[in-house]
Amino acid sequence: MFEKFIVATDISKDFSISMSCIGGLKPFGAKKCLLLQFRDLGEIIDFSGVYSNELLYEYEKMLSRQKRQIEKEGFEVETRILPGFSPAQINRICEEEGYSLTVVASRKYSSSGEIFFGRIANDLIHSTQYPVLQIRTEDPEGVTEEDDSERNLLDISSHVLYPTDFSDNADMAFRYIKEMAAGSVQKITLLHVQDKSRLSPHLESRIEEFNRLDEARLKGMKDMLEREGKAEVETVVKYGSPSLEILRIAEDLDVKLVVMGSQGRGYVKEFFLGSVSQNIARLSPSSVLLIPSRR
Repeated sequence: MFEKFIVATDISKDFSISMSCIGGLKPFGAKKCLLLQFRDLGEIIDFSGVYSNELLYEYEKMLSRQKRQIEKEGFEVETRILPGFSPAQINRICEEEGYSLTVVASRKYSSSGEIFFGRIANDLIHSTQYPVLQIRTEDPEGVTEEDDSERNLLDISSHVLYPTDFSDNADMAFRYIKEMAAGSVQKITLLHVQDKSRLSPHLESRIEEFNRLDEARLKGMKDMLEREGKAEVETVVKYGSPSLEILRIAEDLDVKLVVMGSQGRGYVKEFFLGSVSQNIARLSPSSVLLIPSRR
């Protein structure tokens, strides 16, 4: 599914520690990694207009360290340095060289619960034409870039949550869920949220009717997944705010990975990219795999 993947990196601690979690991609067929480091020339040129050797040294040291960390997980690793960051560069590499996933890091800081959501992650989820995986890691006190204690945090195959609005893009994301079910994923939860803001007050009387219809849809998906593999599959239908319900389910069920489309359609065309997808990417306690529509 993701045999060749890109890791978009910078020199931050967030990326360095997250690299020790990359091994969690193995159940999804990952073998070859392209480690991309983006360098802003404005950052490495000092006020006199010459290169800052100290910062260049930090870039080189971090890239070598990250490469070693990923190689420890058993992947073949190629490194590449690009001047500045542009999602178009990643789209082009994916298209021309056959990479099917881009991995970025975003950290949940334990002290305040704030999500580190950097420019690379933000730009990618809005502009990429290929799936993006945001690795969510905690920031326990005392953990350093050399520490392996976070290695088990990317256990993304144990429990996957798939929120769907039954749109075309959600169906595209479901293709990945089917491949996961046929692989080594242990548990999958299928979720649909009846959007209270769109149903209240005029359609509230039809909630039970909508629930029966959507439960039947999820049941069909569940039967399909159970035929694909051995994963335990559950279905959930909720009523309320889609973002809040997805986040609540992810936390309550200790979900390790949320897989969702990044666009919707019809009366819920803004369901994902306009609000829900971005909210989940920023606030989910779990790692998030966003599946865009090819544009």
